[in-house]
Amino acid sequence: MYGKSIRMERIIDRKTGNSVIVPMDHGVSIGPVEGLINMKKAVDDVANGGATAVLMHKGLIRFSHRNFGKDIGLVLHLSASTDLGVTSRDKTLVASVAEALKIGADAVSVHVNVGAETEADMLYDLGMIAEECAEWGMPLIVMAYPRGPSIKDSYDPDAVAHAARVATELGADIVKCSYTGDIDSFKKVVRGALAPVVIAGGPKMKSDLDILNMVYDSLQAGGKGVSIGRNVFQHSNVEMMMRAISDIVLHGATVKEAHKLIK
Repeated sequence: MYGKSIRMERIIDRKTGNSVIVPMDHGVSIGPVEGLINMKKAVDDVANGGATAVLMHKGLIRFSHRNFGKDIGLVLHLSASTDLGVTSRDKTLVASVAEALKIGADAVSVHVNVGAETEADMLYDLGMIAEECAEWGMPLIVMAYPRGPSIKDSYDPDAVAHAARVATELGADIVKCSYTGDIDSFKKVVRGALAPVVIAGGPKMKSDLDILNMVYDSLQAGGKGVSIGRNVFQHSNVEMMMRAISDIVLHGATVKEAHKLIK
């Protein structure tokens, strides 16, 4: 397991064990979006702002990763679906662990929608990927969300906790899930997940303070970092927004201290 430990250190902060990951896989789901056109600049901005890793599909790496700025970890995303499809909640595998090793990725990620119509297929794929990750010493991040016809509220703490626990039990080294809105309820998610938990950023939020408060509160609940995309790479000052979040996650800054950087 030395390989997995060594690679994990490339996507986390060694002092704190926390992660600041910026997902940039949105193009497959929703098409070309603001902030993800000039990919070299996008990666350089978040790297210079203190991110520990970026996450993307294999085709983007040649246009972006490790350009001229600060070095940064690479997570290869293995799952995909498009919002144009009839079954957008059905994530299918579009890359492999072997491909990630050839590319030089430091970790892989898989997306599972717990409760979706094709949940069984996604769980099967996750199990097989976890086996390959264990075999080859590749860290596995699992994005686990309660989404499906019977899910009334995808932020419901019990549902989020269930999805997070599924991710851990099937082999996740890091679990990515939604923040449940308050410290007490998210404590239960973190406690039940067992594996380190990072929060998703979700849709574009109303204000910088909303984002920073969410990040800070998730850490108070026991979270181990963030995996925030649109609220970073679509910001008017990407590097400063990234620095504010990184200061909270990696250096223990308060919301007030971090917000001064943006202002």
